[in-house]
Amino acid sequence: MALSNDQKLLTTTHYWLAVKFIPRLAIPKKLMLVEKFGLAALFDINTDLSNSGLNKPQLAAIQHPDWKKINNIIDDSTRCHSHIIHYDSPEYPKLLKEIYDPPLIFFARGNLELLSQHQIAIVGSRNASASGREIAQNLAGQLAKHFVVTSGLALGIDAYAHQGTLQVGGFTIAVVATGLDITYPARHKKLQKDILQNNGLIISEFLPGVTPKPGHFPKRNRLISGLSLGVLVVEASLKSGSLITARCALEQGREVFAVPSSIFNQQAKGCHWLIKQGAKLVEEIADIEDEFKEFSLDGLDLSGSKEKDNSAEKSEKQDLCNDPMLASVGYEITPVDLVVSRSKLPIDVVLTRLTVLELRGLVSAVPGGYLKL
Repeated sequence: MALSNDQKLLTTTHYWLAVKFIPRLAIPKKLMLVEKFGLAALFDINTDLSNSGLNKPQLAAIQHPDWKKINNIIDDSTRCHSHIIHYDSPEYPKLLKEIYDPPLIFFARGNLELLSQHQIAIVGSRNASASGREIAQNLAGQLAKHFVVTSGLALGIDAYAHQGTLQVGGFTIAVVATGLDITYPARHKKLQKDILQNNGLIISEFLPGVTPKPGHFPKRNRLISGLSLGVLVVEASLKSGSLITARCALEQGREVFAVPSSIFNQQAKGCHWLIKQGAKLVEEIADIEDEFKEFSLDGLDLSGSKEKDNSAEKSEKQDLCNDPMLASVGYEITPVDLVVSRSKLPIDVVLTRLTVLELRGLVSAVPGGYLKL
């Protein structure tokens, strides 16, 4: 094949971005085209695509790619201090290539070596209970001694999974649903910075400048599970997006784990449903480690010290149902001293507030502590 002068200036990244922009064509079909014709040859003007089943817009995208747009994307990625990982990149995770619709291109900022390490994903509710957040943080800290912990940088369980990993000097990957020049939610700018400063990694399938949209999160979720050996769901309602991640994991042949909770905890209904469907019930870290003994990352240096983020969460809403004190009481019996520890308030204030909550019918005093109603 004779290359034109313009094509001689193009890189493999240019070609994969051009493949990405073939409109309304499924990823498996794009990969079939590349396999059949070759990456660069696919875009050669002399390549006969008449029997490829492509429509006019698709043929136009192949025969006349918008190289200016593609150059701008590469420049934008450079300004974001990110790397463009394409399907042929040596850093592209082998496990990710196994899924039905692997991303042809994704953007990565941070420690690329983590892409070749074994990962466990931790996901769950954005509106997690105090006990759910503690479980996510503790399990992440224990898993981080053997695996890279992957999650979605979302509020709730995701954030505590990342934080629990960092607190023990572990490595974590955040898969986001925006361009890497945008932090979503905005309040996680510090968490994102902490991940990068501690040799972690932020990755996204979306171009720089792309803002969060509802349809982006299911696409993001398939990457979280696709990168990982297994997915641990700590807390999730029946309508939680975390169940999408679990479903993706099952479709991709990954292991699914779920943490049980009180039958009165609506945020745990999704976990209980997963367990009924065959997900492995997790009470302790050994329940997960037993499944992946051959994948342990004991060779990683996890000795680096990390600063703990001890700042208390502040509720944005002032109504009683979102009272931080109420969030400190679980659906299982919660001793008063644990409520004091969680709320970081003096015991006399805690006892007064608990009495108010009990009068409002939101908690109940029981032997050994309090229960959320």
